[in-house]
Amino acid sequence: MTELLVTEFVERARRHHPRRSVVGYEHGTEVLRYDYGTLAERVARLAGALQRLGVRPGDRVATLCWNHHRHLELYSAVPMVGAVLHTLNLRLSAEEIAYIVGHANDRMIVADADLVHLLDGVRPELGVIDSGAALEELVADGPELAMPPLRSEHDLAILCYTSGTTGRPKGVGYPHRGLYLHTFAACLADGHAISARDTVLHVVPMFHANGWGVPFAATMAGAAQVLPGPHPTVAELAHIIERECVTYVGMVPTVAVDLLAHVRREGSDVSSLRALVLGGSTPSVDLIRSWEELGVPVFQGWGMTEISPMATFTRDPFPPDDPAERHRRTQTQGTLLPGLQWRIVDDEGRELPWDGESAGELLVRGPWVVDAYYLGEAPDRFVDGWLRTGDVATIGTDGRLRIVDRTKDLIKSGGEWLSSVAIEQALLADPDIADVAVVGVAHERWQERPLAIAVLREGATAGADELRARLAERVPRWWLPEEIVLVAALPRTSVGKTDKRRLRAQFAGTTTSTGKE
Repeated sequence: MTELLVTEFVERARRHHPRRSVVGYEHGTEVLRYDYGTLAERVARLAGALQRLGVRPGDRVATLCWNHHRHLELYSAVPMVGAVLHTLNLRLSAEEIAYIVGHANDRMIVADADLVHLLDGVRPELGVIDSGAALEELVADGPELAMPPLRSEHDLAILCYTSGTTGRPKGVGYPHRGLYLHTFAACLADGHAISARDTVLHVVPMFHANGWGVPFAATMAGAAQVLPGPHPTVAELAHIIERECVTYVGMVPTVAVDLLAHVRREGSDVSSLRALVLGGSTPSVDLIRSWEELGVPVFQGWGMTEISPMATFTRDPFPPDDPAERHRRTQTQGTLLPGLQWRIVDDEGRELPWDGESAGELLVRGPWVVDAYYLGEAPDRFVDGWLRTGDVATIGTDGRLRIVDRTKDLIKSGGEWLSSVAIEQALLADPDIADVAVVGVAHERWQERPLAIAVLREGATAGADELRARLAERVPRWWLPEEIVLVAALPRTSVGKTDKRRLRAQFAGTTTSTGKE
């Protein structure tokens, strides 16, 4: 039987697309450019070096790296020796990283020089290799891996950890087989449709959920790949898109907002883009429309770390002529990728109909959905082969998913459940609001009421009361937040999402029984 191994991707790219490029940037300046033939050779040499350093099948090799060519090489080199690539989140604290490294029992760490200080808390006997000169020396000195170890498609290839917003981070191990099939799904015509014709810019951090699976998909497809390097700014991203004629890029909506502002201000040429993929949170209709006015098609995907991470996509094979209906569909999280199954259930576990109205917890299963956390933690998240996502959702008669909220973010007010996401989307329709989060705060009469924390657009002068009055014209009365608090910026989690846990703690007790009606 032929084993499905992700290490095949780089060899396929070398044989079928040897002249396609991997390009590296640092601070907006090109620092290297080589082809897939060179990539394959470097990966084989790096794998050989790791083997000589004592890395054995099953060992965890951690990376603490930005998006650069050496990180891309490690994506293939570590699994090639039968080891497990463990990508560390560089936005975590030294204490959090020490916990994760210890929990995973990592064998060694490859780290960027400017990130080594984050490893102060790890056990001293753990080997740390500089991802720069030291790694280059290993690649230059070593022969290629002579005899790759026998591997099974069920062996782990990559290990990631959840962001830990509700407790300690949990390990998610990805077997070769699941990643292989996930990669095929990413290249489907009605999915991300990544092909050899594309030039892919890696903006999504490669430490987070396999960089949404795009590094493997781009390599398998033979697409040109561009890596922006450390601390990329939106000005640098716009420059790279224009210079490299980038066709595909993914990012969270907050980055897309800032990039849009820069493109408008500077007149950057982004006409090469055939796909701007947004994930992590629901983008506003205004953001989607603004990018499309520039001629850039916008798509949305939904997934989770536990799903490798991609589950849905909003590409519409039969787009409607009506712009309003087209944007409504884009506001959903799209349809399920082939290979996966899902259902929504009520509190008693009963399956709910696909009618676009019945909301319940979303359950997912499939070949690239993990069936347990690393070392068996939190077993209650997995029931009869299904992953309990923690998302409250509806599924329409056309099979389109709409995430209503996270179960922990729903607001129970006077016996009614309010969706923080729906209120946020209504607020984002206001031209003066750039970013917003809605959380529930305690209320003596209604149990909980929504509180909105908003960031104004540059140059906007509207006050909180004016914003609230405008919203009152567009939403049901019981949706109306008790108060809108204006802030300079919203706190973010380590993966760039709005940190609602911090906001709930910060504004606990804000609303009283005498709140506005």
